[in-house]
Amino acid sequence: MTHNASLAALFPGFEHRRIDVGGGVQIAATVGGSGPPLLLLHGHPQTRAIWHRVAPVLAQRHTLVMSDLRGYGDSSKPAGDADHGNYAKRVTAQDQLALMRGLGFERFDVLAHDRGARVTHRLALDHPEAVGRLILLDIAPTLAMYEQTTDAFARAYWHWFFLIQPAPLPERLIEADPAAYVREVMGRRSAGLAPFDPRALAEYQRCVALPGAAHSLCEDYRAAAGIDLIHDRSDRDAGRLLQMPVLALWGEDGVVNRCFDPLAEWRRVARNVRGRALPCGHYITEEAPEALLAEVQPFLAQELS
Repeated sequence: MTHNASLAALFPGFEHRRIDVGGGVQIAATVGGSGPPLLLLHGHPQTRAIWHRVAPVLAQRHTLVMSDLRGYGDSSKPAGDADHGNYAKRVTAQDQLALMRGLGFERFDVLAHDRGARVTHRLALDHPEAVGRLILLDIAPTLAMYEQTTDAFARAYWHWFFLIQPAPLPERLIEADPAAYVREVMGRRSAGLAPFDPRALAEYQRCVALPGAAHSLCEDYRAAAGIDLIHDRSDRDAGRLLQMPVLALWGEDGVVNRCFDPLAEWRRVARNVRGRALPCGHYITEEAPEALLAEVQPFLAQELS
């Protein structure tokens, strides 16, 4: 099955596009539905395919834009630079803002998982006028997670520390067997590989094997451990907080719940936060889609003041 066929099977009735967002970068996106715009961002080592179980319901009330982050999926994979700034969340957030503006959306809500939620945090801080509501899945703020790293966290999130090693060591190891890398990273979580639709899993594996993908994944994490922390500390020092409504959800069986207090950490960086653990592990959209929808739909339906 080709990737177009895979996406068509996972998202019947949706349109698949590539949008130029400037700087020679194109962002791949799957678009469909009707109503207010909702941007959906995936995490590592996945793609926009993570949304296939919730998209049909969300599309009944929202125009969905499910995109691949820079360096992931079928989006562009520019080479990294010396300070990894090409993959700073400030830059990847700008990609998504340009994508939404290119589609005609000046203001929108965001539902995001894992790496995509980190991009969303930066997007909302840098461009608060563009973002109405945030739903952040299974993360605590990046700065909090690095500053509170413990032995238990480092062992569970070993990939955070593997991927930031200097090039080209981690790239070579991923490129030696990209499919195995995806299986190991995803399969070692609490639910194993059982929750994943074989078509979606095949899509994740295909995309990690694309030329430049391994380097891009590493650059995302190198940026997170370097330039992103500089930006985050600058915000903290200046007292900049998220002003829009934030819904934080995380898996009760996941590492974030075990090693951090996600709600407390989000309340340090945002004024209007609520949230709770859901009965699943890390991959909420695929492990517990009904529980996710039960939280997301009422939150998105509320009037903004």
